[in-house]
Amino acid sequence: MATDLDIARAATLLPIQQIAARAGIPEAALEPYGRYKAKVGLDFVRAQDSQAQESQAQDSPMPGRRPGALVLVTGINPTAAGEGKTTTTIGLGDALNALGTRTMIALREPSLGPCFGVKGGATGGGRAQVAPMEEINLHFTGDFHAITAANNLLAAMIDNHLYWGNELGLDARRISWRRAIDMNDRALRGITAALGGVANGFPREDGFDITVASEVMAVFCLARDLADLQARLGRIIIGQTRDGRSITARDLKADGAMAALLRDALAPNLVQTLEGSPALVHGGPFANIAHGCNSVIATRLALQLADVVVTEAGFGADLGAEKFLDIKCRSAGLAPAACVVVATVRALKLHGGVAKSALGAEDVAAVQRGIPNLARHVQNMRKFGLPVVVALNRFTSDTAAEIAAVQAAMAALGTEAILCTHWGEGAAGAADLARAVQGLIAGGTAAFAPLYNDHLSLQGKIETVAREIYHAASVAVPPPVAAKLRKFEEAGFGHVPVCIAKTQYSFSADPTALGAPEGHVLPIREVRLSAGAGFVVAMAGEIMTMPGLPRRPAAETIGLDAEGRIEGLF
Repeated sequence: MATDLDIARAATLLPIQQIAARAGIPEAALEPYGRYKAKVGLDFVRAQDSQAQESQAQDSPMPGRRPGALVLVTGINPTAAGEGKTTTTIGLGDALNALGTRTMIALREPSLGPCFGVKGGATGGGRAQVAPMEEINLHFTGDFHAITAANNLLAAMIDNHLYWGNELGLDARRISWRRAIDMNDRALRGITAALGGVANGFPREDGFDITVASEVMAVFCLARDLADLQARLGRIIIGQTRDGRSITARDLKADGAMAALLRDALAPNLVQTLEGSPALVHGGPFANIAHGCNSVIATRLALQLADVVVTEAGFGADLGAEKFLDIKCRSAGLAPAACVVVATVRALKLHGGVAKSALGAEDVAAVQRGIPNLARHVQNMRKFGLPVVVALNRFTSDTAAEIAAVQAAMAALGTEAILCTHWGEGAAGAADLARAVQGLIAGGTAAFAPLYNDHLSLQGKIETVAREIYHAASVAVPPPVAAKLRKFEEAGFGHVPVCIAKTQYSFSADPTALGAPEGHVLPIREVRLSAGAGFVVAMAGEIMTMPGLPRRPAAETIGLDAEGRIEGLF
């Protein structure tokens, strides 16, 4: 059986200039990285933004084209059986283009950590992939390296400031900024820095987060332009003085150099699907420990160029979609027109209590036990005012009775569950889904609104998400954590949204509680103010901001063949 890498290699890709032309991007706006990928110059991005603002002005004598419709693809809580959210995003985009709807795809960039760990790459699969697959998964255009460098420049300047007299009075015990690396490395979660004597500085406890969890990544993905990028970088709080005064990156005069490192990276990356649809792949925070969406710049550019933009939010709808809607859309002024929730029969069986080894056998009862997980995600998306359709990715082991059970349950909710085969058939396998999405957009029933308003207290926002999205009975906020939330509000950050970091596998903070648990308690063990990104991170349960590698990491099977080609990447 052909692997994703085999299929990607067998595809005939078009020169990136042809893909750009399909998207309405002139060749002069491209900064090519080889034949099949390019950055779209920020001058062109600024021009598109200016045209959009002019067209929205009431006194504009020549209004421009209306922005495209934004379609969010999300999914059920992920399982070891696989769901295919990225694959569905790509397949849907290809199918819409095949039906004559001018469509662009907006995705996150893959992190090296999962590529060498458990998950593998993040470029889709089968006939629904973005390409060049190996290059996107490994290094791409260097964006993550630039983000890592900016993060660690700030860390170096903190320790340098301490070494040269600490003019700002920074308390070494209250430094909150951590170093970053785009790799799963549990040994770096907690370290002691500056050992080896006086010449090396002042020893202190430190640690690493994976790059996708860095606040620099969040700032990068939420910034509208270079000026906004530097302003957000400057607002990053790196620690406090002994009397509790916050010290920022701007206080250290680090924001300018950090912005310089990120300048070229901020330009969106243009690639293509195997069927030639233009795709912007840019930025990539995780959704279980960050806000889980591609860059605002890429999404806004795509909306100016296409009639429909299909984008994805990480992990299940309780994480990625909620953050996309409550954080990214709020910050960027976006209003989605429709939502696709992705599921598989096999994943629903797992949520229904079936062992992974038994998924090949028909078990309609197990499917029915797992359906409440899908149903809750569908109902949750409607709480944001979005019309919803379900994409049911088909496996060869799925039976007619199992598929019928899912479709009947969704019909009872007033939602269509559409069978999809784009992994094997490309655009043709998502044609029915594309027509359903076209219908949702044309119906104009979307009335998007965030789940909570800005004026609600920070704890109230956490409680609202826990109650409305997770179906928790209550939230456990220890007194020290509650005190920190009040301090954030007193410092003027009470209006920002919350970004809850929790396990992706369950609605609860317990990764083993599959299905649709209710009445649980959401434990908030820590809160962090991301002043540059503009949200408060609430750590629920034992979530880690630096993952570890599994017993048998994917890196063990990746290598080069005799011709120097990459093998083992999936």
